[in-house]
Amino acid sequence: MAIALRKPVEIEKLRAANQIVGGALELLAQNTKAGMTLRELDAMAEDYIRSHDARPSFKGLYGFPNAVCTSLNQVIIHGIPTDYKLQEGDIIGYDIGTELNGWFGDAAITVGVGEIIKRDEELIACAKDALYYAIDEIKEGLRFKELSFKIEKFILSRGFVPLHSFCGHGIGKKPHEEPEIPNYLDGKNPKSGPKIKNGMVFCLEPMICQKESEPIILENKWDVVSTDNLRGSHYEHTVAVINGKAEILSLA
Repeated sequence: MAIALRKPVEIEKLRAANQIVGGALELLAQNTKAGMTLRELDAMAEDYIRSHDARPSFKGLYGFPNAVCTSLNQVIIHGIPTDYKLQEGDIIGYDIGTELNGWFGDAAITVGVGEIIKRDEELIACAKDALYYAIDEIKEGLRFKELSFKIEKFILSRGFVPLHSFCGHGIGKKPHEEPEIPNYLDGKNPKSGPKIKNGMVFCLEPMICQKESEPIILENKWDVVSTDNLRGSHYEHTVAVINGKAEILSLA
């Protein structure tokens, strides 16, 4: 399947959907406090999205029950909101999708609750820094596999490992499109596969484990943890390739 090349007017429609994601993530970050429940935070984000005439695109997607993936501590991605009350020292990832006039947005952050330990600070920084490093490295003509390899090397240089079997992805008129973009080199040759071109729009999302890359999906069929059962982190932006470099669409 070909990777879509978007016209400037289409990129602006994607930017509008993604700015709502960015605003919802900022709202959650500001309200990440001890005593808040995951369901309260989920409802807050859903209200924000709907107040901007968009819909929470994760709700019902593949059967997911909520607007926000709330991934607590050991859960790296796809956490389902519960009545759990945040406690000082927790870390939590928020992953949000929107749909506005037929175009989709998607981004994620991980934040700490109050004071967190140094290792968790480093874990969160690895995901965020890997994301921004990758965005800076994007240029027209770079292969997606080369980008994945760069992300993997960055994560390993920080003393962490990328989660396997889950990846970044294209986005547009559907929430998930071609290509798949792992945070590690899939195969042996980074100089193979499709090249990045102007007009491509895709999500990069480093998902960080501490020691082991293999995922386990928990009994609720959604929460993803590592086989090391240690805390993880996740950051994501939607970017568009414009004039040969990546521009972030998912900022408020």
